[in-house]
Amino acid sequence: MSAGSAVRQVRLFKNGRSQAVRIPREFELPGNEATLRRDERGRLILEAIPRPRLLDLLATWTPLDKKDQLPEIEDLPAEPVKL
Repeated sequence: MSAGSAVRQVRLFKNGRSQAVRIPREFELPGNEATLRRDERGRLILEAIPRPRLLDLLATWTPLDKKDQLPEIEDLPAEPVKL
């Protein structure tokens, strides 16, 4: 643990057949998923899963084939609006 790291005692409880821990507000993680692992010393490490960046997500998509392209849409003039 680095110098200046906050430490707080928390309570464990049962949630169905799983053990759970209530995370205090100052340690709240973003999102609704995280990873949990046990290190070589037996400590549990809980880490937020970073949200994917839009550009990284788009890079995983395959481009549309020519046959899958959308049809042309006629560009009609705007209709008059009475104010």
